[in-house]
This record gives sequence, C-alpha cells and structure tokens, in this order.
Amino acid sequence: MTSSPQTYDIVILGAGFGGLGMAAQLKMQGIDNFVILERGQGIGGVWRDNAYPGAACDTESHLYCYSFYPHLRVSRLYADRQELLAYMVHLAEHYALMPHVQLNSEVSQARWEESTQQWAIELADGRRVQGRFFVPAWGQLNTPAIPAFKGLEQFAGQHFHSARWPADAQLAGKRVASIGAAASAVQYVPEVARQAAHLTVFQRSANWIMPRNQVVFSTEQLDAYSAQPELFEQSRRDLHAFRENGFARTRHGTEAQQEGIKMASGHLAAQVADPVLRAKLTPDYEFACKRILRSDEYYPALTRANVSLETAAVDHFVATGVVDRDGTLHEFDVVIFGTGFESQAFQGDLQVIGLSGQTLHQRWQEGAEAYLGMTVPGFPNLFMIYGPNTNLNHNSIISMLEIQQRYIIQAVQGLRDHPHAAIDIKPEPFNAYNDALQTNMQSSAFSSDCSSWYKNAAGKVINNWSGTVDEYRHLAADWKVTDYHLLLARGAARS
Repeated sequence: MTSSPQTYDIVILGAGFGGLGMAAQLKMQGIDNFVILERGQGIGGVWRDNAYPGAACDTESHLYCYSFYPHLRVSRLYADRQELLAYMVHLAEHYALMPHVQLNSEVSQARWEESTQQWAIELADGRRVQGRFFVPAWGQLNTPAIPAFKGLEQFAGQHFHSARWPADAQLAGKRVASIGAAASAVQYVPEVARQAAHLTVFQRSANWIMPRNQVVFSTEQLDAYSAQPELFEQSRRDLHAFRENGFARTRHGTEAQQEGIKMASGHLAAQVADPVLRAKLTPDYEFACKRILRSDEYYPALTRANVSLETAAVDHFVATGVVDRDGTLHEFDVVIFGTGFESQAFQGDLQVIGLSGQTLHQRWQEGAEAYLGMTVPGFPNLFMIYGPNTNLNHNSIISMLEIQQRYIIQAVQGLRDHPHAAIDIKPEPFNAYNDALQTNMQSSAFSSDCSSWYKNAAGKVINNWSGTVDEYRHLAADWKVTDYHLLLARGAARS
C-alpha cells in the first residue's frame, strides 16, 4: 500500500544560496512548514560543486552575503570557495534549516494538481511530496556542459569538467590541457600552471579582464566589523553604489563603457609584454557582451615558460591527445574542460507540468521568460529564484535573490486567508514586463553580436536582467494581487 505524500506549505528545490536564503527568510516570518529538496550530498550549490583549485567569487564579499545575515568576519575582499561554503553552513545552522533539508533528493517531476490546488512532487527514488507553493531555486550554472567532441571516448588520459574536479587529481609533472578559457579557467589556470609540466590553454575567444586588486582584511578591521556591524553595512552600501554605477559600462557607446575598455586594455598591457600574445588576448567583440572577468593572476600565468595559449579550435580527440583544426596533434595526459554550463535549460531534466498538462519546456521552446524572473502563466503558485533574466554582470546576484525571496513571501502571506486558493500570473503584466525588458535590452551590450551564455540560439537574451539592482528592487518591491488570477477550485472561473 502506497503511503500518502508528506504535505508542506512550501517545497523549495535546491540548497544553494537561493534556496537557503528563501528558507531563512521564511523562518524569520514564522513560516515553518516547508522542505528543501537537494539532489546533492550536501548543501552549497555551485560552491559545493566547484571545488577546482583557485575557486573564488569575483564579487566583493561584503556584497556577496545576505543583508539579514552579514558575513562580518569574511577574511578578504574576494572570498574563496571554502569561505563561502562555510558561510552557507553557518547560515543554515543559525536559522535551524538542516531539519528541513532532505539531501540526495533529486526531483524528477513537479505536476500541478487542480483538484487539490497542490504541487505533486516526484523524486527520482520514488518518494513523493506535495506542497501548496513550489519554489525552484535551481540556479543558472549547475549542469556542466562538455561539447560532443569527436573521438573523446578514445582519449587514454584523464579528463573531467572543472565543476567535477576529482579530489585526487594529480597534475604534477603532467601535460595538461584546458579546453576553455573563461570564468572558471581564469581561476584554475594559474593554479594548474604551478603544478603541470606543461599546460596548454585552448581559447575560443579572448576575455575582457579587469584588475581584481585583492585585499586581505586585518584582524583590527575584522574586530571592528564584528563590534560595530554598522561599519560593515556602510562598506556594503558603498560597494553597492560603486557597482551600480558600473552598470553604465554594459550599455552601448557610453563613456563608462569606453572607460571599462581602457581599464581592461591597460591591465592586459601592464601584465603581458609580448605583442603577439597580447594580440591573442585582446577581445574582438563589444565590452560586456560576454561576462566581464576579474583576475590579477591569469595573464601572468600565460607568460610562464611552461604555458602555451592555443587559439586553433579543437577538431577531435585521439588516444594521445587533441588534434586541432590546423591538423596539429597536441599530446596530453590530462584534459580539463572549462566549457561552461547548460545555462539555457533552467529546469534541467526536471519535468514541470502546469495547467492543462502544459510543460515548462513547451512554454519555453522559443526562450525562457518569466514575470520578474519568477513566475509564468499557467503554472500556479510557482515562483522561481534566479530564474530567466535575473542574472547580473555588474553587481551581486545575492541582492537579486533577496529581493525575489521577499516578493515570494508577500505572495505566500497574501494567500494566508485563502487556504484553498491559488494564484496564476495574468498574461497582460507578464507580456508587458517581458516586452519592456527586451526593448531595454536593445541598448545593452548583452544583446550585441557575440556568442555568450546570456543568449539562446535565436539571439534572445534570456539570462540577464536589463537594468540595475535598484531598478529591479523597485519593480519587485510589492506583490500585487491584481497582477494575478485567483484560482478557487478546479474548473472554476478566474477572478
């Protein structure tokens, strides 16, 4: 006999920054009947998965934490992966979240049941839960992508994606390739270069890289932040304003964009003297069309005697290594794929089924979109965290997550007196919001002519937000019941 599924007010998918922050804010509002379903063996999301050497955040650490739980004793301006993971563990402990977390719990299907006004959630191991609200906090960069290189199965050496770095990886004295030279590679390449006998970096396109200018806080500074949290908050406000002002660099033809080009080009010139190598590392696309990176160590690593930069594309693999498009064989013992993630498929393999049997995959065939990046017509009581068009290239994503979490809590509280009702975003505000967003995107470098993970195959920007954090905060500050249909029962008319 099959037991009845456990029922919750809210089912959260994912125990990364988004999911844990959502749960913490629920706790602060006295909402306790929720569960966090996490497919991994521990909490942490991308900071759990990306254990490659050198993994760190390129957003200032005073911004890369929740305002309601400041990271007062974070050791440096740009925190590394271990320190961020520890912050998330402390966050979960502080708000007593772990009793709500179910690890090794991969969700395979979420179906809206009109008869019960509930989300029926099926897990890969056969378990079932149900919830009035479904809050996927699935992230945008959690499914590694490795291109289907011909002959890869023939390669006799070791190969792995940077987000699946083996704990026992041995690179000392090895001939190593990095296929990919973007955000993750910029961090692990300097570390690998110090170990490998030789490292070859295959670059598809150059990056715009800004100085990082790391700062390690003194004990006196940390003591001051702990004793006077208002000093930390002032630092956070100043950094937020500084990064918000930097948004203008992402707009076509602005003086700020020219300033960004000057800073990045100057950084390259200061660190790479060889004009041939410098030319290879100079981008041929608009500033901010791709993700702007920060590093003080990447360029120097490429000037080492044991490091080569290869701009010929990979054609295929053979047993001993890689053959490039020019027909040259490069022999390797280890290949690291820094080839990014499946950023376009927010839901991954999860089947999300809404009203009338429509799936989210069907709804998003021409590109993912959502109202405020959170909710989609035909999928009642579903609110995404870090959904379509909520990624940033100028400020802290944690600020965006916090805004979304507060909006979702307003929606949950708005239905508190209507226990059998559900809400479904109306097409009118949904379409108006997304039309305005895409219109604003036309003046953004995100939409210019380069290949980036921000855009789908048709060239539509579906990952990035088109404005500043403060502009998004203004739009998402208040949940408005008038934006939604109220669903009273199966088949009932919407009001």
